[in-house]
Amino acid sequence: MNTMWYLLIAVAVLIVAGLAFYAGQLLWKVKAQNEAVAAEKQKKQKYLTDSISHIAKAMKEKQCEYSEGVLRIWVLLDHYNASQAEPKNYPELYPGFAKLYDVVKDMPTHEARKKLSKKDIFKMDTQRWEAEKEYEQQIDTDLEVLMKEFP
Repeated sequence: MNTMWYLLIAVAVLIVAGLAFYAGQLLWKVKAQNEAVAAEKQKKQKYLTDSISHIAKAMKEKQCEYSEGVLRIWVLLDHYNASQAEPKNYPELYPGFAKLYDVVKDMPTHEARKKLSKKDIFKMDTQRWEAEKEYEQQIDTDLEVLMKEFP
């Protein structure tokens, strides 16, 4: 009987050791997966931050029209904000950007723009140019603030 108990105890110890080893492997895989997710999130944040910074600098140096820059930055800010623990109110932080974005966000681009008549394109461009001129000072101020947050 004694050997039977020793044998049962040995089998139980082997089972517990096997389960502990398996649990350790699973924990290691979860840790590695969490690290990979964190690294991917950090990579995305860097891409968004760099993109916003480059476009803002181009706008500041007048290498990019305000409407194009605002369209691009606003979309990037939406993605950036969605990944933050405490999202910011960007229309409040960047009122010039928000106002110009509201004017140009629904204007057709690329192929849709090519399908319009020259008269319609000129009308849209005039509306866009007037909005850029109207909000230029506020956009310049917004760029200063933005470039401090995204250097």
